[in-house]
Amino acid sequence: MLPALALLTTALLFGGMTLYAFGFAAVLFKTLPMPSARAVLRGAFPWFYLFVIGTAGLAAGLWWPLHPGRAAVLAAVALSTVPVRQVLMPAINRATDAGDRRRFAWLHGLSVLVTLAHIAACGWLLAGLA
Repeated sequence: MLPALALLTTALLFGGMTLYAFGFAAVLFKTLPMPSARAVLRGAFPWFYLFVIGTAGLAAGLWWPLHPGRAAVLAAVALSTVPVRQVLMPAINRATDAGDRRRFAWLHGLSVLVTLAHIAACGWLLAGLA
């Protein structure tokens, strides 16, 4: 039972991050006026990061007795998301509010790279189980 729970939790993390990164934002920008889409995204990001932290942490705990290496990768995803949520996201919001497009672009690009690295790490783990 534990291997199945570890696998499903990792798959939930991978799918949730992928859907959020490539689907949710795109749908918002296509269906809502730009100010509304931005407001919804700003409100959703803290919850997205909590999802990543919690799900990656749970997956790490489930993998620990089975495969400590996989657990370490997932723990790294969880732990590296904390400063993204607590430091990087507020800095992105401040840059947006100040109209500092250059700073926003740099910080947003960094957040995208972190998210893509997290997706890649989870995808690598899942592909290794196939």
